[in-house]
Amino acid sequence: MISLSEEMTDKNRLLVLTWMVGCGALVFCMVILGGTVRLTGSGLSMVEWNLLMGVIPPLGQSGWLKVFGQYQQFPEYLLINSSMTLSEFKFIYLMEYAHRILGRLIGIAFILPFVFFVATKRITTSLLPRLCCLMLLGALQGGIGWYMVKSGLVDDPHVSQYRLTLHFMIAALIYGYMFRVITGLLPDLTMPDSPILKYSGMGVLIIILLMMTTGGFVAGTKAGFIFNTFPLMGNKWIPSQMFDLLPYWKNLTENPVTIQFVHRWLAILVLLIVCLYGIALIRLKALRFVTYLGAVIILAGCFQVLLGISTLVARVPVHLGVIHQGGAFILLTLITISVSAFFPKLYTKPLI
Repeated sequence: MISLSEEMTDKNRLLVLTWMVGCGALVFCMVILGGTVRLTGSGLSMVEWNLLMGVIPPLGQSGWLKVFGQYQQFPEYLLINSSMTLSEFKFIYLMEYAHRILGRLIGIAFILPFVFFVATKRITTSLLPRLCCLMLLGALQGGIGWYMVKSGLVDDPHVSQYRLTLHFMIAALIYGYMFRVITGLLPDLTMPDSPILKYSGMGVLIIILLMMTTGGFVAGTKAGFIFNTFPLMGNKWIPSQMFDLLPYWKNLTENPVTIQFVHRWLAILVLLIVCLYGIALIRLKALRFVTYLGAVIILAGCFQVLLGISTLVARVPVHLGVIHQGGAFILLTLITISVSAFFPKLYTKPLI
């Protein structure tokens, strides 16, 4: 049985807070790199998953020819990239390699300090289960990542939009939960008692996660490369192809037209409720930080929608697509912090 304190000193709280912020920053970098891997078509370049040996890149010309030969046996090369040169393969391979190495680095950056903090009793009993949950989610995410890649190593050289969205949303869950922990360790960020704002903020958070889920399906079905006009889709408000699939529910997850339609108008809804929520935080007239937070939430919501429209109209260039994905996580960060501030701290009074 692990015996931990119910209280946390200021020094220990600062150490744990710094560690969690660092892990959150690494996860954000992972999201950005993951988006870049997807948009550059690099995700299926590594056809094997080796937890330990996978950290060693190809060494020398013979090593590169070996992994290139492995790649040439799979559908992406045979059906799409049959004219690819070795130098072109090196680029997509190194992109995916960096993605996997960063994933391992995040695991190390989380597990080693976690073991140290538990062994030295620097965390509280209220914090321990949350950290264990994050560690389990991280391990699950690694397995889901390979489960996603495997779906593109069969007859159809495209990853399943279901598996890609699951992978993306587990990343959002890990990241958001990290900022719940971070907010719980901030000593001066506490919202006044306002049940309406507390639960409306949770509603905003749920809708943002729903919008991010539809974004995963947009990425998985490449729905961003069609109907590159706004606000009309082509010359119509509601395209005729929206209900082509039977049963009708499949259109929500397999019909790119329907998926884009839902995502673009859900984004407008999110903008509206985010602005209303930000205004409510400003009018709360609590801490100055809360007022600033409300204003930044409004600006982030507006920027994200404008960025999404720009990405669509420009036919999803890599740099805009990656920034748009990062913008979603920034908005998630801000809403998570504001909602988490209504909940109890993850430590009791600091020891002086």
